[in-house]
Amino acid sequence: MRWQGGRTGGGGVEDRRGMGGGAIAGGGIGVGVLAIIGYLVFGIDPSTTTQLASQFGGVGAQEQQGQIGTPEDQAGRFVDVIGGNINDVWTGRLRGYQQPKVVIYEQGTPTGCGYGQAAMGPFYCPTDRTVYLDLGFWQELDRLGGSDADFAKAYVIAHEFGHHVQTLTGTSDQVRQAQQRARGEAEANQYSVALELQADCYAGVWAANASAASNGAVALEPGDFEAGMKTAQAIGDDALQSGAGRRVSPESFTHGSSAQRVQWLQRGYQSGDPAACDTFSGA
Repeated sequence: MRWQGGRTGGGGVEDRRGMGGGAIAGGGIGVGVLAIIGYLVFGIDPSTTTQLASQFGGVGAQEQQGQIGTPEDQAGRFVDVIGGNINDVWTGRLRGYQQPKVVIYEQGTPTGCGYGQAAMGPFYCPTDRTVYLDLGFWQELDRLGGSDADFAKAYVIAHEFGHHVQTLTGTSDQVRQAQQRARGEAEANQYSVALELQADCYAGVWAANASAASNGAVALEPGDFEAGMKTAQAIGDDALQSGAGRRVSPESFTHGSSAQRVQWLQRGYQSGDPAACDTFSGA
């Protein structure tokens, strides 16, 4: 993926790495257990983040303030460039678009949705309109069977920005209201799946428009999109449940199957149009 020549300073990055996230607390629960929970809800809903944080400790931690600007290391700069490009794409696609904050951290950090742990995976918090990323997740993504290519990482970031778009459009609130009216967990999960698949589709929309928004400075190269599809397939609910030794249970899916995630990422990429991302018709 071409990105080194992309503009910096557009992603609004706050770097909290090295500030000390604190250990995971609570009854001897290990990082491995939390990691499994996190992976099974990749792109975790902030309400679930809060529930997990309350259960395992850390809620109520004091606010942290990291260094704001373009990080000096390559991994941090990548987040800044990709985030800036995603913002440029959505500025041209969504009237009144307001960019989210982006926080990169290690281990754990306070958020507007409770205490965020790295084991939860990347997530978006609508309360403070911030995307939270522990960059160590890239190694875990590879272990899960995803790709370590730059576009695979960018897809993860763009998925979380997709949740920000859903907050701005009111979709996230509508889903929460529908879940409250749902007749059971399985029905509520269907709305969650639709929300997550739409975020995948929005990631594809970004990928389709990245080059035009940056005059070619940020662009996919041959093999990049295939790496994104490999990652989407690896983080489907069925793949994650099976990989964790669990029975594949479609009624418990919260993010969609591998096939669905690949399908909607492709649809966004092939259309380049957010209007093609109606995942709720069958929800």
